[in-house]
Amino acid sequence: MKKTNLEEKEFLQKYDSSMFEKPSVAVDVLIFTIEDDTLKVVMVEREEFPYKGCLALPGVFVGIEESLEEAVKRGVKVETGLTDIYFEQLYTWGDVRRDPRMRIISVSYMALVSKDQLYAKDAGGDIGRLLHPVEEVLQKDCEVAFDHKKIIEYARERIKNKVEYSDIAFNFMSEKFTLPKLQKVYEILLDKELYKANFRKKISNMVAETEEYTSGDAYRPSKLYVRNSEGDCK
Repeated sequence: MKKTNLEEKEFLQKYDSSMFEKPSVAVDVLIFTIEDDTLKVVMVEREEFPYKGCLALPGVFVGIEESLEEAVKRGVKVETGLTDIYFEQLYTWGDVRRDPRMRIISVSYMALVSKDQLYAKDAGGDIGRLLHPVEEVLQKDCEVAFDHKKIIEYARERIKNKVEYSDIAFNFMSEKFTLPKLQKVYEILLDKELYKANFRKKISNMVAETEEYTSGDAYRPSKLYVRNSEGDCK
């Protein structure tokens, strides 16, 4: 028998949500960039227990009236001042013992930004201190809070896989760039060297030439390119 809207409204008014235990929900944000030809991630040093003094990913608890995406944007803005950047949901981490304080389920998101973007918003001068090479963080002797080392490793593999079939590498680039610098970014993310001819064929429809060249370098000026938003990812 179909229930009426009035019956459902009465049910919800009488419903006792305290009958069930409620886990807390948080978002952990992985903010990646490339600096000094190295993939780096923003991490903070915890100032309180548990894991006091250890590195941790920036994270926030999700408010009752807040969506996951709103919480992520808030977390990114608090740590970097950045808004309107590329981020995507990575994975949900729900191990019962992942946090010694209480049951906390974390939804991880990753944001990919260029070094120029990070430093442009770095009013407090903290970004350089917060950026840590991913490979160093994943070393056995690096103390990382909670399951954040596992989250970072998972994200690194996600980026590596997506670079093969998408244009996410462009999120690490300045607005204008040279093709050698773009190739270097691909090589860093894929962890392998690429043949110049093959690489340029692969990205040919993803970039557009400008009339500008690099200047002030000791080497021959190189042509500058921009991302071709209409290009296909092949």
